Amino acid sequence: MRYLSFDLTDSSDDILTLEAMASTREAEHAAVMAEAAQALAWAQTGFGGRQGPVEDGYAWDHELLVQHEAGGWVTVTLTFSASGEFAEAFQAAFSGQDDD
Repeated sequence: MRYLSFDLTDSSDDILTLEAMASTREAEHAAVMAEAAQALAWAQTGFGGRQGPVEDGYAWDHELLVQHEAGGWVTVTLTFSASGEFAEAFQAAFSGQDDD
């Protein structure tokens, strides 16, 4: 991935958070959204049927925010709430891709 680089944070309730943010000009926005779509497609393929509130026993859930800002900038934030299993698989699938 060129634009989105995910950071992993842990919480005391065993719910992990994978979050990435990219702020680009409008001309690069489609590329950022393609990366977000790639991550979401991976989640659906590998953990389909297991999406929902992680605190209720599901493997993952997500939030995708797109903010259009002054000067033609667009900020995209993709956040996954994740079980340990999901986070480990996600990191294995996407580690090193931010160097492409």
